[in-house]
Amino acid sequence: MINVIIVDDEPLAQDVLETYIEKIPELNLVRKCSNALEANDTLKSGNIDLMFLDIQMPQLTGIDFLKTLTKPPLVIFTTAYDNYAIEGFELNALDYLLKPISLDRFMKAVNKAMDQIELQKKDSGGGGEMEGDDYIFVKADKKLVKINYRDILYIEGLKDYVIIRMNASRVITLQTMKSLEEKLPQAMFKRIHRSYIINLNKINAIVGNMVEVIEKNQPKHLPIGKNYREELLNIVNKNRL
Repeated sequence: MINVIIVDDEPLAQDVLETYIEKIPELNLVRKCSNALEANDTLKSGNIDLMFLDIQMPQLTGIDFLKTLTKPPLVIFTTAYDNYAIEGFELNALDYLLKPISLDRFMKAVNKAMDQIELQKKDSGGGGEMEGDDYIFVKADKKLVKINYRDILYIEGLKDYVIIRMNASRVITLQTMKSLEEKLPQAMFKRIHRSYIINLNKINAIVGNMVEVIEKNQPKHLPIGKNYREELLNIVNKNRL
């Protein structure tokens, strides 16, 4: 079940969206809010997955309200004006519905939301630990990017971002090393440093306190942190002749 709220100061617009929502069994309308303050209270007290958010509202616009949220749900903007589309998508809005909203256009936006929520559940459900999973989805460039585990050389931490490095490309995503480490299959990936996670299958050599991988046909050396060295060497020694 997908929990939904409507945020719109026009009762007629609320009623149209409510009618559409009632036609979709997977959607559960939690509340109809007339302004951003009501919506903020609902977001704090409930587990909301999707918000239909009007832009032109008194006191605080939908765009300004969304900017105040640190962990917003998925957002579909609803508005009579088309000049906010670019700014809406820059805020990672899932879709942008122009009033009057037709049922088929509403359904298209909701299907997009369902797909996104399904991907998020998969991404947060243990990474590759489920049998048969050999990939992960990460959010980058305003989309969810699929990355096969076998393609990852290593992962580099950079403050609140991580860089997933592959031989021919890289993906930068807003995420901590710890949260990503917990999602990756432990049999394949190992933290070797505060700033590095290595794909064990990509290790070419151990050189002193460095791990060597081949990146773009050139040797690349990554440091081994002293807190991680013993555990890494234990893994290496199990396969040592």
